[in-house]
Amino acid sequence: MDFIKGELLEIIEWQDDSRDTIAWRFPDDDKAIKNGAQLIVRESQSAQFLYLGQFGDAFGPGKHTLTTDNIPVLTRLKGWKYGFQSPFKADVYFVNTRLFTGNKWGTANPIMLRDADLGVVRARAYGTYDFKVVNVPVFLKEVAGSDHDFRVDEFADTMRSRIVSVFSDALATAHVPVFDVATRYMDLGDALLPLINPVISAKYGIEVASFIVENVSVPPEVEEAIDKRSAMSAIGNLNDYVKYQMGQGMAAGGGGGGAAGMASELAVGFAVAKELMQQGNLTGGTPPPVPGASPAVPEIDVLDPATIAQMLGVSDADVMAEIEAGNLPAKKIGSAYRVTRAALDEFLAK
Repeated sequence: MDFIKGELLEIIEWQDDSRDTIAWRFPDDDKAIKNGAQLIVRESQSAQFLYLGQFGDAFGPGKHTLTTDNIPVLTRLKGWKYGFQSPFKADVYFVNTRLFTGNKWGTANPIMLRDADLGVVRARAYGTYDFKVVNVPVFLKEVAGSDHDFRVDEFADTMRSRIVSVFSDALATAHVPVFDVATRYMDLGDALLPLINPVISAKYGIEVASFIVENVSVPPEVEEAIDKRSAMSAIGNLNDYVKYQMGQGMAAGGGGGGAAGMASELAVGFAVAKELMQQGNLTGGTPPPVPGASPAVPEIDVLDPATIAQMLGVSDADVMAEIEAGNLPAKKIGSAYRVTRAALDEFLAK
């Protein structure tokens, strides 16, 4: 078939000034490519030839003359045994390989996280990511398709659910505790990148340069558990959940001396004392100071209620209540009660 000069493509290039186009198909207007035509590929561009749906040769930045020598794949696909002299037809796709920044991602529905402490937890998350195309054939096949002008907004719609899926799988693989997901999400993106990139590069031909988790929200009951754990860490010695609850009860009782407040206060004091005794701190030598209490007194064999209260960090009235209830054995000498060291140790060991 003969082609007249006006029907041949002599220069193929993409003068991109949009900044938001990822892939662009050169409009050939049903014209053939001339033997020896010039292909111009600018910086941050890649040109990919397709012939009858099959990927042919790819070209990086530079000026290329299209001859048999530099299009070997296309030569094989078209069956040119001795090179080509006549014009030929093929699709040419230009792909922008620069870094695209500030792309948003988010969970349309809660994702399910499995946690060793809390079981299965529902969470929502959103953030931003930066990406670039690193495998042009895979990207064109799996993401852009045959779109003649594939833009960032189309990419965001196409990839949003896929990004969330990869993020969820990476979290599951990393076994990150829910407490860390919800409180340290600023560090989470960098930690997950090594897990996200191998999958997303192989599936979609892109590489994520930066993955930022801006927020992770969990149900109210999980937030409450996180708040309690943070408060327990601040308490120090009472870093056990039950003791924390007892401490909350003591605070609720206030300093008014009500029955509930006295019981909670005494329970916490005895719990601390038992723990210290089990660690060997009350069985020999001077007992260590209890936070908020007066300095410890020397060890003696017979103790009065005021000394016991000072040791345990509770009030005299609380100690007297235990004595009068018969829980703490004591002997009344005159108008005062006395408790032996052995009786106190036995009481604390209960």
